[in-house]
Amino acid sequence: MPTIGAEPLSVTHEPVGTDGREQPVRFRGGGFAPRRIWFLPPLTFAGLLSAWYASAALYGPSFAIPAPWEVLAAFRALALQGTLATHAFASMQRLAYGWLLGVSSGVAIGFVIGLSAMARSTALPVVLAAFPVPKLALLPLFIAWFGIGETAKIATIALGILPPMVVATYSGIDSVDRSLIRMAQSFEVPTASILRRIILPGAMPGILSGVQIATSIGILLLVAAEMIAADYGIGAFLVRAANLMRMDQLMVGVLLLAALGLMASLLIASAKRWLLRWH
Repeated sequence: MPTIGAEPLSVTHEPVGTDGREQPVRFRGGGFAPRRIWFLPPLTFAGLLSAWYASAALYGPSFAIPAPWEVLAAFRALALQGTLATHAFASMQRLAYGWLLGVSSGVAIGFVIGLSAMARSTALPVVLAAFPVPKLALLPLFIAWFGIGETAKIATIALGILPPMVVATYSGIDSVDRSLIRMAQSFEVPTASILRRIILPGAMPGILSGVQIATSIGILLLVAAEMIAADYGIGAFLVRAANLMRMDQLMVGVLLLAALGLMASLLIASAKRWLLRWH
């Protein structure tokens, strides 16, 4: 047996079965790889709906928690009146404008910070200082600057989305393997090609994760801004339903927001699968 000094080296063998032959070792290197179980998400929602229905059937519809059939009746009435479409369209329009402005600005600033030492030293502290500031507290200031119209609400959403997108973008750039960049530079690859073929694909997972977080923040700020200064929108609809003590309509608005968030998550997940199919 080979030795190092006085310490013998142990030699590992394949497990031997009762017949004396070596047996294959079971693979145990899954590495916590995510696995999609397609039937569990709808089963989870069906379970929650069944629990809600059973509670209403056993204890009777209460004022605070309306029964599912009451919420369904309110949804049908609001849909036929066109009220839901009006409020949903107003909210999605504001969210789209604020999201596009915040994401595009955040990615651009994040790229500058990630690639420039001067920008990282000057702009990054400002972004990090602005990150924890509640953006809704700036809404009165935006109203004073831009008026009570759409600009103030869109600016609030965009400013809330901007810092997480900046941080996600420059963090994604920092995670790119520097040896790949140095190799491309040693072969005199143009800077534009390095940005397009190495840095952008390498930073894309971090950027898309930031998009997912920023979208959730944008929806929260959208509803809060509409609750304060809007006549139309899901937030304004929730305030009106609460003032009228229409809990069935309030639940319709809450479920509409949940559907909006779920739809946004599914769209971003589809974009991640398509953009990161090489990953």
